[in-house]
Amino acid sequence: MQGRSVAWFRKTQHTKAWQQTPPTSTQQSDHITLSSVHLRRGQHDVLKGLNLHWHEKKVGLIGNNGSGKSSLIRLLNGLLLPDQGQVEVFGYNTQQQPEVLPSLVGFIFQNPDHQLIFPTVAEELAFGCQQLGDSPHTAREKALNLLSQYSMQDWANRPVSELSEGQKQKVCILAILIMEPKLLVLDEPFSALDLPTRLQLMALLEQSDCHLLLISHDFSVYEQFDRLIWLDAGQIRADGQPADVIEAYRNAVTQERA
Repeated sequence: MQGRSVAWFRKTQHTKAWQQTPPTSTQQSDHITLSSVHLRRGQHDVLKGLNLHWHEKKVGLIGNNGSGKSSLIRLLNGLLLPDQGQVEVFGYNTQQQPEVLPSLVGFIFQNPDHQLIFPTVAEELAFGCQQLGDSPHTAREKALNLLSQYSMQDWANRPVSELSEGQKQKVCILAILIMEPKLLVLDEPFSALDLPTRLQLMALLEQSDCHLLLISHDFSVYEQFDRLIWLDAGQIRADGQPADVIEAYRNAVTQERA
């Protein structure tokens, strides 16, 4: 159900509010900041006084199940709000300016079937443009242009239901990119895909101008990333160069198993 709620969230956007509304903190317009963030879900403290700040273009997030990764990323577009502390995404406060978040932050999840809504590829891409204010004609033209940009012209009228899992995920990514978010968050988007498809989708993402925040259990995807954050029990366990953080994580896992 989480994926379906996010799909609904994406499909109800109406304007590029973040391009029309000044941020609350202009000094943080190139940064994402979580300040003393505490998040409680039910009887469980998910995030505990979390302080995190980054501006790098490609950032990874790792951690065991239950570490708080999915909750953290949902704070970035207002699907969750902190019980204490503040979250600012490129200077926009998620509690004070929730209207900008849907067009500022795009989400891609593990199961593309939870995000795809329309019967054909072009319709799926065009609808996001219409929600941002384009006419149906202009939206379709933008969709066709984007497909042409990626040498996918013949995909326009293809039924989404007939695509492979990797092809569906590619359409999901394009359906978000066409809306020009500033931050693209990806939660295990490659877990069901083979290696060639993963590499192809990573190449697609690297061509975009978006900031990326990626959660993946496949550590090889982080080789070219600027920074990797290890979240453990709602707090930062390690933060730095991907190779260093991955080594620390693997050493910790080895010690725990010993």
